[in-house]
Amino acid sequence: MQAFDLTKDYILEDERVLLRPLLTDDIEYLVNFSITQPEIWKYSLIQAGGGPEKMKKYLDIAMLGKANLKEYPFIVFDKKAQKYAGSTRFYDIQLENQALQLGYTWYGKEFQGTGLNKHCKFLLLQFAFEQMEMHRVEFRADHNNAKSIAAMKSIGCVVEGFLRENVPNPDGSRRTSIILSILRQEWDGGVKDRLRERL
Repeated sequence: MQAFDLTKDYILEDERVLLRPLLTDDIEYLVNFSITQPEIWKYSLIQAGGGPEKMKKYLDIAMLGKANLKEYPFIVFDKKAQKYAGSTRFYDIQLENQALQLGYTWYGKEFQGTGLNKHCKFLLLQFAFEQMEMHRVEFRADHNNAKSIAAMKSIGCVVEGFLRENVPNPDGSRRTSIILSILRQEWDGGVKDRLRERL
């Protein structure tokens, strides 16, 4: 298996989107979403909506995960709009098991439904399977988050099942999570080509 260095900076891009490592200073590009569109994080376990302090805490958590070599967060730049659009990350990175999770993905409302997400997911999946040499990429979502689940299915994710009330929500209730995944043989066997055709 190819050695992958989680301490290095990796930039992923195509004609539509650029993903670069998230920095604490990126709060200046993202805080407006927190102030004006707090509903973006309705189903998120880590709430970033509600103002600068919430966004700072969100970024601090992401950067701590990166420092511990368990997460690799990106900021998303929409090249068509010439604006920062949101954030996404690899997390629960298990190099020894060739597995990771892809999530904590959010975009400002003006970027949702524009095709930006498919470009991001293509670049991230291509990087995970072909550069990091992952065997499995997993996705999780609140089982009530129909929009997110539909988006994951549309890129080729397979539903595996549910974890019932596996984590607490910010409001104290319990979240049931849906589990989806893509395996390397599925990526090579058609998921990559189908997703590329939809870009």
